[in-house]
Amino acid sequence: MDRAPDSTGIQLSGASPTSPPAGAAADTAGGSHEHRWWILAVIGIAQLMVVLDATIVNIALPSAQHDLGFSDANRQWIVTAYALSFGSLLLLGGRVADLLGRKLVFIVGLIGFAGASALGGAATGFGMLVAARALQGGFGALLAPAALSLLTTTFRDSSERAKAFGIYGAIAGAGGAVGLLLGGVLTEYLNWRYCLYVNLVFALLAVVGGARLLHGGRPAERPHLDVPGTLLACTGLFGIVFGFSNAETHSWSQIQTWGFLVGGAVLLAVFAWWQTRAAHPLLPLRVVLDRDRGASFAAMFLAGAGMFGVFLFLTYYLQQILGYSPVTTGLAFLPMVVCMVISSVVATNVLLPKWGAKILVPTGMGLAGAGMVWLTGLGLTSSYAAHVMGPLMVMGLGMGLIFACAMNLATAGIAPRDAGVGSAMVNTSQQVGGSIGTALLNTLATTAAANYLLGKAPTPQVKAQAAIESYATAYWWSAAFFAVGLLVTALLYRSGPPAPHDSDEPVAHVG
Repeated sequence: MDRAPDSTGIQLSGASPTSPPAGAAADTAGGSHEHRWWILAVIGIAQLMVVLDATIVNIALPSAQHDLGFSDANRQWIVTAYALSFGSLLLLGGRVADLLGRKLVFIVGLIGFAGASALGGAATGFGMLVAARALQGGFGALLAPAALSLLTTTFRDSSERAKAFGIYGAIAGAGGAVGLLLGGVLTEYLNWRYCLYVNLVFALLAVVGGARLLHGGRPAERPHLDVPGTLLACTGLFGIVFGFSNAETHSWSQIQTWGFLVGGAVLLAVFAWWQTRAAHPLLPLRVVLDRDRGASFAAMFLAGAGMFGVFLFLTYYLQQILGYSPVTTGLAFLPMVVCMVISSVVATNVLLPKWGAKILVPTGMGLAGAGMVWLTGLGLTSSYAAHVMGPLMVMGLGMGLIFACAMNLATAGIAPRDAGVGSAMVNTSQQVGGSIGTALLNTLATTAAANYLLGKAPTPQVKAQAAIESYATAYWWSAAFFAVGLLVTALLYRSGPPAPHDSDEPVAHVG
């Protein structure tokens, strides 16, 4: 079978060098095969910007609240506005990338994200900051799936794909911890506004690199937009994310919580039914019904729900119990980041090709769950070196196995016409899982603290111990998420190494 390289060095199966497939002409000029590693660097910068923005603002939030004067009841919307627009629009963003071309959507997403960040950094009031965060989430929903689908369509060779996804998985997993560190440095030494302004630097680097290295042109096979499916998916995801977000400030029995959850679940059920009837479905069933791919989506969802236990509650513990500054808190997570990077790279380059995800991802779930159980032993007199660093490193090793393997198999062998929406499902699974985990764990932790305080004098010592009890409750439930993840992925993943997907599938472009 003849193969001809396209503009990024990807091989076009089933096409002769002299007669490229229709629609691919726009992608055949400029660039060369060796640019793919620079493309990975550009995509990595963009992904890091999106992922760290979910946590960097958490560190800046107290300073922003003091500066802009909004209430404790309203401060959750600085985080929720981003999660709502990002989580509910991801599937649409992925399909838009398939429709209009991934380079165009990638660049537009970067520029829009940077503009929204500048607006948030210059915010003069609460409403302006919330609006900026919602815009960030919307443009992030364009950017994230476009970035992952570009990676998917750029690296087709199985060995190179393993290296690329090892790096990408490490970035995706460690981005939250990097956000805590960077947010601490910027807030402590500059101003909370720079936690938003810093995105302009990331975006500028990625736009310049993307404009130079990526190649445009419309997809050779352009899918149609499923308008009813888009409305059902977006409103259903909005209801789910909004309902769990409301659980932080409303009880589960209030309609503001359960009403949105039930409504969102019903809409998503109707969406699933519609996808079996639609002529051009937003999320083709061929994308989600592959066994390894479905297992990967489940792994991303459950890991996303569980990992926020360590980021959110351990941050509180380090600052409120051990008295760490924002910068020191960020530095405390570095051992986890290092272990995550090492684990991701080794998993995708050495372990996954030999053993397969059926062994590695459940092992990662087990390690992450064990790290959470280890953290339940933290007390008022615990120290970082003896009691915190060890479980963080175990967590990092586990999360590296989960993210690198799941991201790789979630997009392996996917048709180019579905790369955008398939990549969006990866991000949607993690984002919705994170939103559910954050709200559920926060509610359970708050309840545990309140129960501990019943009948006790609210002395500083008792309040501190109540906080310890609340954190331990969150760690136990996070461990439960990972235990479920271990069981689900052990049952769903196929045995043995993943089948190669690098040579037989036509690939027309990466733009």
